[in-house]
Amino acid sequence: MLSGLVIALPAVLFIVDPIGVVPIFVALTGHETKERCAAIARRAVVVASGILIGFALFGTFIFQMFSVTLAAFRVAGGLLLMLTALDMLRAQHPGTKSTERETDEAADQNEVAIVPLAMPLLAGPGAIATVMVLMAQLGGGLEAAGTVITSIVVTMLISWVLLKHAHAVKRVLRETGIAILERVFGLILAAIAVQFVFDGGRELLKG
Repeated sequence: MLSGLVIALPAVLFIVDPIGVVPIFVALTGHETKERCAAIARRAVVVASGILIGFALFGTFIFQMFSVTLAAFRVAGGLLLMLTALDMLRAQHPGTKSTERETDEAADQNEVAIVPLAMPLLAGPGAIATVMVLMAQLGGGLEAAGTVITSIVVTMLISWVLLKHAHAVKRVLRETGIAILERVFGLILAAIAVQFVFDGGRELLKG
């Protein structure tokens, strides 16, 4: 399980990218009280955890339903991760998560914890594809489920801490600090994406 966790945890953490969600969280909750911000962060993390765990456990049924091979999904997931990584390397908000218009519309809604924070910012298409690929790649058994779910839970705990203290985090790191971390995360995520595409492409060629 430990060896699987070394692979799964960085993949989930960097694709969720909680530090990149901090500026958006601050923008959406700037008028809220400290207690309300903590409640929004908690709800967003709980909902996002449920979404990712659900896809991790039942993603194989999607493969079977649409007759999609794991190799093909690895390539597709790797390409999606690469798009996200390139945006992160340019210190831009990933377009695969949400657009600026979606974020602006969400600011006018009463409940931002579910949309856009939980979905698609924390549990976006890239994160969903990642947990599904990891689950299949690790064998799909109980050990694989435990590894992927542990990675999701740890990532969401980190996300909860960062979002709960988002206003303080942004004051400390400032825009420059957040941009630097985004680029570091993006570089690592790009390497993970290349590995996904390479593994999937190799299996497709063998088939």
